Amino acid sequence: MSTTTPVPIHPSRGRSALALIAFLAISFGVAALGALSTIQNVDGWYAHADRAFWTPPNAVFGPIWTVLYTLMSVAAWLVWRERSSRDVRPALTAYVVQLVLNSLWTPVFFGLYPAAGASALWIALLIILAIDGMVLVTMLRFWPVRRLAAVLLIPYWAWVLYATTLNAYLAIKN
Repeated sequence: MSTTTPVPIHPSRGRSALALIAFLAISFGVAALGALSTIQNVDGWYAHADRAFWTPPNAVFGPIWTVLYTLMSVAAWLVWRERSSRDVRPALTAYVVQLVLNSLWTPVFFGLYPAAGASALWIALLIILAIDGMVLVTMLRFWPVRRLAAVLLIPYWAWVLYATTLNAYLAIKN
């Protein structure tokens, strides 16, 4: 039985660029989905909610999420480029799971509140706690594949942890 090292797969520049565009499109698709439920409610119930004193102005969220979704996409793309590694599939699976959770949070938090009231905030809190954990899992899965990819997720994880405190405050106070 011979042991051979897998030959690294290096995608062509065109294919690699298309993959990066796809990762960006998916992330910004999630952002667009979130924007649909946010736009209707940020000036509605949310404007009148009892929010934590450490809540940033609404204008901060868009630019921050633009940077974070870009970093997330680049991180996933860097891992994808290492597809000859046996660790890539579980790493990208973790990434997809956290992105799906991310896509659920905003519609639940903003969109469900008018129908479900405070229950929506508690459901959103459970979702964001799952996101906190899955981003950490994703970072840990990215680390052995491409360390830079894991590091690029640190700002996202920090922001989601911060957002968790905002969500918890709103759930408790509203």
